[in-house]
Amino acid sequence: MTAASLKEKRVRDLARMAKQSGVRGWHAMRKDELINALVRRATSAQSLHSSDEPRDIRNSNEGRQTSSTGEKKRRITERNESSVTREKTPPTSSQKNPVTVERGAVIKRIQEVQAQRSREKSLVTQPEPSQKRIAKRNRAVLMVRGPHWLHAFWEVTSHSVQRVKASMGAEWHTARPVLRVLETSGEKGETPAERICREIEIHGGVKNWFIDVRKPMSCRIEIGYKTPSGDFYKLCRSNRVSGAAVGRGDSLDVHWKDIESDCSKIYSLSGGYSTDSESEELRELFQERLRRPLGPPKVRPTAHGHSDPDVQKKGFQLDVDAELVVFGSTEKGGCLSIQGEPIDVANDGSFHIRIEMPNRRQVIPIHGQSASGLEQQTVVLAVERNTRLMEPVSTSEADETER
Repeated sequence: MTAASLKEKRVRDLARMAKQSGVRGWHAMRKDELINALVRRATSAQSLHSSDEPRDIRNSNEGRQTSSTGEKKRRITERNESSVTREKTPPTSSQKNPVTVERGAVIKRIQEVQAQRSREKSLVTQPEPSQKRIAKRNRAVLMVRGPHWLHAFWEVTSHSVQRVKASMGAEWHTARPVLRVLETSGEKGETPAERICREIEIHGGVKNWFIDVRKPMSCRIEIGYKTPSGDFYKLCRSNRVSGAAVGRGDSLDVHWKDIESDCSKIYSLSGGYSTDSESEELRELFQERLRRPLGPPKVRPTAHGHSDPDVQKKGFQLDVDAELVVFGSTEKGGCLSIQGEPIDVANDGSFHIRIEMPNRRQVIPIHGQSASGLEQQTVVLAVERNTRLMEPVSTSEADETER
């Protein structure tokens, strides 16, 4: 080992050689220092070898015996570790016991069935994207959609389901969710008598149900759970409606936007203009979904052409609101989101959504991703609403001026 041969090596190799040779402080040495230390170490080792060769021979023989013994110990240790590793290593798929594989598949299937049954049994409803800001509550609303159809809508909170579950105890496991139709009879102003005329088994994940009726009648619905013994645990109860005359046409539109043109008739047939307190939830539901006020008919002017004095004192009120309808199409199976909220895409790739349109300018990003997930596209929609309140004009003053 010479200094010239060592200079051709890298610092990393020199550091490793210094470590093996037992050079102290090799961590902080530079390349020249490592070369000098290795040369000194080799020179001192050569001088010791020449002065005491028999001792080195004896030491080498002892070292060979020691290394032989160490090699045997190392082989025994490796053999023991290999056996332990084989014990700890789980068998591969080809080595697994068929009974274990079949048992695991059965357990997984049972868990899937239990999860499916739990979803079908839970009547907890989730708010729609456009209704997230409205607090959830328990309510059921019954609407007349024609001479032979009633439309039931309900919302149920998780707290109510948990309360009923605690009341039922062990009977909860065998209970089933049911929609009951109650036929009511009695004179106006009296407490109506009710009779169960129909029970419909429903399931979770829905909050709309169309009920076919064979004859016009006054009825209401109840949503709850029924046990095999016949006990009924109520979650919510609807308003009372009277069936439409047979001469009217059916209206089976599912989406709220499809009944806007006919909402006043449906609202009236469902008892919206009645003085009963039960019509309040019906009115609130229509106003939430149609986003416009609904209430009693307008006050007509008197014969002299003037309204009620109390109405004149309050002044004429006109509230205007607006919303934006965004629609389009993409590839089948694509994923879309608008302002961070996911959008439902139809089977043919079309989509549409209604969003709030405040009185200002807003930028609406629409992000899309292909079904394969390999392509993405973003479209930015900028819209502005500018609503101005004009000065009111009194028709009575205009009439006086003309005279």
